[in-house]
Amino acid sequence: MTELNTKTIAELSDLLEKGKCTSVEIVRDVLAAIDGGDAEIGAYLTIDREAALAQAESADVARAAGRTGPLLGIPLAVKDLLNVKGQPCTCSSKILEGYTAPYDATAIARLRAAGAVFLGRVNMDEFAMGSSTENSAFKTTRNPWNTDCVPGGSSGGSAACVAADEAIASLGSDTGGSIRQPAAFCGCVGLKPTYGMISRYGLTAFASSLDQIGPIAKTVKDAAILLEALAGKDEMDSTSVDIDVPEFGKMLTGDHSLSGMKLGLPKEYFVEGMDPEVEKAVRAAVGHCQDLGAEIVDVSLPHAKYAIAVYYIIATAEASANLARFDGIRYGLRMEGADPIELYGKTRAAGFGPEVKRRIILGTYVLSSGYYDAYYLRAQKVRTLIRNDFVEAFKTCDALLAPVTPTPAYKIGEKMNDPLKMYLDDILTTPVNLAGICGLSVPCGFSGSGLPIGLQILGDSFKEENILKVGHAYEQTTDWHTRHPAK
Repeated sequence: MTELNTKTIAELSDLLEKGKCTSVEIVRDVLAAIDGGDAEIGAYLTIDREAALAQAESADVARAAGRTGPLLGIPLAVKDLLNVKGQPCTCSSKILEGYTAPYDATAIARLRAAGAVFLGRVNMDEFAMGSSTENSAFKTTRNPWNTDCVPGGSSGGSAACVAADEAIASLGSDTGGSIRQPAAFCGCVGLKPTYGMISRYGLTAFASSLDQIGPIAKTVKDAAILLEALAGKDEMDSTSVDIDVPEFGKMLTGDHSLSGMKLGLPKEYFVEGMDPEVEKAVRAAVGHCQDLGAEIVDVSLPHAKYAIAVYYIIATAEASANLARFDGIRYGLRMEGADPIELYGKTRAAGFGPEVKRRIILGTYVLSSGYYDAYYLRAQKVRTLIRNDFVEAFKTCDALLAPVTPTPAYKIGEKMNDPLKMYLDDILTTPVNLAGICGLSVPCGFSGSGLPIGLQILGDSFKEENILKVGHAYEQTTDWHTRHPAK
């Protein structure tokens, strides 16, 4: 059987179960795809071929001995800020170049226990700060649908490798849209779970109250399978929540009716300046959900307009604190100085890129004496108002429908000289992280130039089953997810 790399987790699991292929064959097909196309795409930073093949062999032996499981022997890519023992973890930054992870993140440990195979590290914006993967210290990743365009960010490598069939699925992280936005740009499914659903232990922190690990996959069912394996309380992470994890994968059946569901349409998400093709595709998707039996209701999120300002105060403040540990003393890059202050300054000047420096400076400013109350404290109060808007909206509906981004993917270099313009691209994704709720991106169309467009489905805290049901029903009754970039 050929082109196993183009199949989904669910399809491959079925083939493995029936003995029609082996995990080693799947991994070899994926590695061949990487060898054939990644020089142009640039999704991977490092590939651990020997380890991946060894893990695949072990999975085949375990399956022959009677072990089963949907992730047993499935090769995955990992965003370069999650610790995988024995692999590099650079966060795409020079300050961590040469650093090797000494332990597995909890998310990785759970996937390893499920029998998943880890292919290697994929590119990202440095320390997850960016929306295009152009802020990586090592390379620029390209969008498989049009290599002149960005794949989104910060999980651009994660989305690009899945879209290019260079991984069956991947792990990313979402601080302000960094799973959903690249998934939309690359025509994949991206799931940002509720804050606390998945342990963040072993995730290099950008903004601790916003970060959440999640899957980027080819289908909603695949994302559900990964979520089920990843979710649950972890004693190593005090922010993880002790809940019963549903069997998300089994919830998604052949019944694609949305009868009885109320889906809200927030008027604030159709912003001025939105690309007409994006609005047309999303409104068509809303109409399709209505055809499937859903009741569409108008809702309002009046404080959503403040989300960008609030996000870039809170996120940068937390980043300035989290990145203080990268000082040249304990690990990573070290530039010698005459005294500790000079050592710190030289190390951080040489190790951090422009965007990271920009956010550290901004975050330090808003936390400084005289400005804390004016900026940080006020932002936290407005964050509560944003959260309350969602609470009220979910009293009247089961999920919300909205665009993921105001535009399709843009050209490489188009916004690098205008950080504020790039920040505004996050206008439709940041409210979800501020509120701590869950969000899903699914393909819902293409622009006239052939670039994917994403539909965003938002759910209340720990109501992932609602957004997965809506996403699965929409996906399986349309054909957007079946399309692939031209090779």
